[in-house]
Amino acid sequence: MIVLALDTALAACSVCLFDARLDKVIASESVVLGKGHAEALLPMLERVVAKLVGGWSAVDRIGVVVGPGSYTGLRVGVAAARAAALATGRSVVGVTTLAALAAPLVGVSDDVPIASAIDARHGNLFFQLFAPEGRSIEGPAALSLAEAAKIIGDRPVHLVGSASAALNHALSQAGGTVRSSLVDAAPDIVCVAKLTAAADPKTALPDPVYVKSADARPLADQGAAAS
Repeated sequence: MIVLALDTALAACSVCLFDARLDKVIASESVVLGKGHAEALLPMLERVVAKLVGGWSAVDRIGVVVGPGSYTGLRVGVAAARAAALATGRSVVGVTTLAALAAPLVGVSDDVPIASAIDARHGNLFFQLFAPEGRSIEGPAALSLAEAAKIIGDRPVHLVGSASAALNHALSQAGGTVRSSLVDAAPDIVCVAKLTAAADPKTALPDPVYVKSADARPLADQGAAAS
């Protein structure tokens, strides 16, 4: 299966062609952007697909990162993936940002759970806790740092994502044990491609994931409410 994966959910604009049968990257591009994902994505798609013998006709499945993440970025990626699927007649699947961030540690985390944490600003984060084999334990949810630290508790954990440094500090203050902390700004696009190949198109829908919580407030507000 030849998979085309794309990601514009966070800081990166990334595209990858992956041969799932051979476990081989055919072509890949990624650039970290503050903004301008829409302008960067289509030329990047053209360059990457041009390196595939047969071009678009040789693509078997399309995958896109569906969030949580930037509202504008998510819409850009999902719209491009849906348009490509419509034009080619191929299936398109959605891969969540939190699962993609955790993917490199799945199966190699020494029986220690993996916490994906994306900075959602104002002391809040998008959070999901995964078992070592990749099964979801908690989340996804929008939480404060304190709430995420409470969910993890005193069990050892691997952290990954843009909020992992802040969560590491919160866990250290609470007496938690952090085995590793990877401050990745965006998922590895090759991992997104592999998750795309393994996904079920009937259940992994290419719909944007907006994780919200009425209880997720700036830490300053929480302190004021408690006083």
